[in-house]
Amino acid sequence: MSKNSFKRLNRTIHYWGALLCAIPIVIVIITGVLLLLKKDIEWVQPASARGVGNHPVISFERIINSVRSTHNGADVEWADINRLDVRPGKGLVKVRLKNNWEIQIDATNGHILAENYRRSDIIEAIHDGSFFHEKAKLGVFLPSAIILFVLWMTGIYLFVVTEISKYKKRKRYRFKRELGYEAD
Repeated sequence: MSKNSFKRLNRTIHYWGALLCAIPIVIVIITGVLLLLKKDIEWVQPASARGVGNHPVISFERIINSVRSTHNGADVEWADINRLDVRPGKGLVKVRLKNNWEIQIDATNGHILAENYRRSDIIEAIHDGSFFHEKAKLGVFLPSAIILFVLWMTGIYLFVVTEISKYKKRKRYRFKRELGYEAD
C-alpha cells in the first residue's frame, strides 16, 4: 500500500466513521456532561439532606412506614424499592424506589427530609444505551465507541503527518533562504 493510498484510506475512514457514530456520540456527550454535573444540578440528582444524628438507629420497619407516609410512597412494598443508601455521617437513609423517586429519611427518628424525582439513573441508562434496548447498548453504542477510538487514532495520525509536513516545509524554506535562493 502506497503512502498516498494509506492517507486516502485514513481520510475515508475518518470521514465515514464520523458520520456513522455522530448521533450516539452526541447522546453520550450530552448525558456525560449532565452526569458530571449531577451533584451541581438538583434537577438531575437531588441534593442530600442532613439528619439530626450521625449514625442510623431506625429499623427497616420504620423506614418502610416513613416511605409509606409520603405522597409518592403511599402504596410502596419492599419489592418497589430499588435500594437503600445509608449515609451514617449525614444521619440519612435514602430510599430509592424503582419508579425513580428518592425519599430521604432521617436515620435517627424516621422523619422525611426530602422527596424528589431522581433523573441521574435514567440519564445514565441513556448514556450507556441500555435505556433504548440492551441490543442498542451492544449493537450501537459499543461500535460507536470503537469507531470513536478509530477516529481519534486517525485524527492523531492526520495531525502528526500534517505537522511533520509543515516542519519539513519550514526547514526547506529556511535552508533555501540561508543558501540565498528565493523562497517558493
